[in-house]
Amino acid sequence: MKKLYVGNLPWSVTDSELESFFSGLGEVISARVITDRDTGRSRGFGFVEMDDAGAGKAIAELNGKDMGGRPLRVNEANERRR
Repeated sequence: MKKLYVGNLPWSVTDSELESFFSGLGEVISARVITDRDTGRSRGFGFVEMDDAGAGKAIAELNGKDMGGRPLRVNEANERRR
C-alpha cells in the first residue's frame, strides 16, 4: 500500500469524489481531502491510499491531469516531519 499526495484540488471536491476519481486505476483504501480546522473548508490538497500497482499507475496517469479546471499534482507522500 502507498500513500499519495494530491495537490491543487478544486475547492469543492469531497472525499467520495476524490475516491471515485482514483478508483478506476486500482483499489482505493482511503481518500481524504484535508480541511481547515477553523473553517472546515478544503485546503486544496488531500491524500489517497492505494495498492502499490494502482498508486504507480495513478502517479503516471493523473499527475497534471485536469480536475475541475485545475491541473492535479500527484506524487508519493512524504512522511510527516515532527
